[in-house]
Amino acid sequence: MKRVISLTLVAVVLLAGCTTPLQTAASDGGATGPTISVSATGSASAEPDLAVVHVGVESTADTANAARGQVARGVERVRTALSDADVPDAAVTTTTFGIAPVYNYSRSERELVGYRAVHALAVETGPDRAGEVIDLAVGAGATSVDGVRFTLSDERRAELRATALDRAMDAARADADGIADAADLSVTGVRQASTGAAFAPFPTARFEDTAGGGETVIQPAPVTVTATVDVTYSGR
Repeated sequence: MKRVISLTLVAVVLLAGCTTPLQTAASDGGATGPTISVSATGSASAEPDLAVVHVGVESTADTANAARGQVARGVERVRTALSDADVPDAAVTTTTFGIAPVYNYSRSERELVGYRAVHALAVETGPDRAGEVIDLAVGAGATSVDGVRFTLSDERRAELRATALDRAMDAARADADGIADAADLSVTGVRQASTGAAFAPFPTARFEDTAGGGETVIQPAPVTVTATVDVTYSGR
């Protein structure tokens, strides 16, 4: 018997410097004359080459120190399981740690019933190992899986952004040429240009429950980077 549960995960890529204006001198040396302003977009897609798995260990105990100790031991087991599976120690980092009192509010006055400790980790791995990392962490004692973020390495991100910008500029020039033809003008150069970029992929995760136990299978969608340019051309 197989159960398939689908859920949506959101991948996020931050594109540094996307809103910095690009200034280019016009071919006529900045002389006054007709201008043509257009906006255009270009995009480039690729499979993600990096996954960040968010897992955590949570425990409640009578004292803050007891809760801390239980969480510390749980996190150590998770780290050991990942290390034994050749996940580098540097790829496992703490994102959240906290200890807080737990109260019972069912009575007229709140009653302290214990302390809850939480230690959350981010694990960087290849997209093809995201499901394995989840299974290893949960099997070692992780009590929560807070999502998987699919993204791009800095190098791959820069490559896609450059391609998207090239395509956006090609589209902008084509639009400008079309407008110029309709207005009986010709484009002579770029007077000013600015750019911004973003993307919105929607990877999916699937959990398969087989006779031998569950295996988490992550199936990410391609990451699409879309660049937008605003260009002012000189005309004559």
